[in-house]
Amino acid sequence: MQAYLQRAQNIVERINELAAISEDEKGITRTFGTKAFIQGRDKVEWWMQQAGLDIRIDSIGNVRGRFACSQPDAKTFVIASHIDTVANAGKWDGPLGVIIGLDLVEQLSQTKTVVPFHIELIAFSDEEGVRFHTTYLGSKVVAGSFDTSLLEKKDAAGITLRKAIEEMGGDIGQMQKDAISPAEVLGYFEIHIEQGPVLYENHIPAAIVTAIAGQRRIEVIFRGMAGHAGTVPMEMRNDALCSAAEFILETEKYAVANKENMVATVGKLNISNAASNVIPGEVICSLDVRSADETTLSTASRHLQALCNQICIKRNIEFEWKTIQQTAPVTCDKALIQLLSQSIKQENYDVLSLVSGAGHDAVPISAIAPVAMMFVRCFKGISHNPLENVELKDIEATVKISDNFIKNLIKKYNQ
Repeated sequence: MQAYLQRAQNIVERINELAAISEDEKGITRTFGTKAFIQGRDKVEWWMQQAGLDIRIDSIGNVRGRFACSQPDAKTFVIASHIDTVANAGKWDGPLGVIIGLDLVEQLSQTKTVVPFHIELIAFSDEEGVRFHTTYLGSKVVAGSFDTSLLEKKDAAGITLRKAIEEMGGDIGQMQKDAISPAEVLGYFEIHIEQGPVLYENHIPAAIVTAIAGQRRIEVIFRGMAGHAGTVPMEMRNDALCSAAEFILETEKYAVANKENMVATVGKLNISNAASNVIPGEVICSLDVRSADETTLSTASRHLQALCNQICIKRNIEFEWKTIQQTAPVTCDKALIQLLSQSIKQENYDVLSLVSGAGHDAVPISAIAPVAMMFVRCFKGISHNPLENVELKDIEATVKISDNFIKNLIKKYNQ
């Protein structure tokens, strides 16, 4: 038992070391391709080297460490998460999965465990998509689904993704070669903080993820007529902001009515040429719709677009509906879920199943491999926030469960 506690403490120490590397002094920010990101990546690479893994940095900047078995043609089991962050982030979202994965592989090496498949530990370079507004860059390269048209996207400073990749040593011409073939991969396992309050409120250290919600990210542009706030009568206005406001409230009403199956959020609102004495002529807002059911997701998107149309006709406003990102729901692999459930029961913890409302690197990887995810209890479910925290006892429990999972996977593979 003391050994597991020590392993948990080592994991926390590494988490803190990585958290000390940031683009700013007051918080934790490591966005793709920045100096801080590269320093963090180098540290993870060093830890993997110390563990005796065969290391490489691929074309998109993923750190990939291979724990090879004695059979060269054996399949590969991937353990992964990401090491980039949002701005002013917490220190656990992403890195926890990488660091626990490293601990698992170190334990296999130290105990000289015979593993009948290769294990590839991957620290993905960009899951959050903060710098270029593109999620899953790292895992899409591994899955062979990277969209090369994204290379010309620019960050706030006007730097293209192509240039950022080249500046940190990436070779765009190698991207296809960095993909793992579906024929090669045995499965995928990702450990991540829950980013929700269920485990915290129920005092359960970890849970099985059964599915990951699909997402539709949409930009809605409302175009009315700007005018003087003091001279245009109320009944003669074409106020774009009032249309947007009505749409936002109706979106909330619809999501609340269907809360068992979906969520919807307007998180950004931009008023063009805003002034206190000007009737808003153009408003741009975001819409984020999520559901673990594809039919619900499609129905909600169509309904909200129709609702927007009705509001704009009534208010004599033009609107533009642009889909920015679209991902389908992902169902985790039943066989891997069963092994994970068995691993939790071995430690006498309650087996709890959850659907992830947040997206994860498991989404693109699911196209090439069976995927499994485990959530870890975090303080009040807070994430993307400096208050993000995981207790030592929950890390210890997660390590025990993860050890069991790998052992059970080996046993099943050998049968």
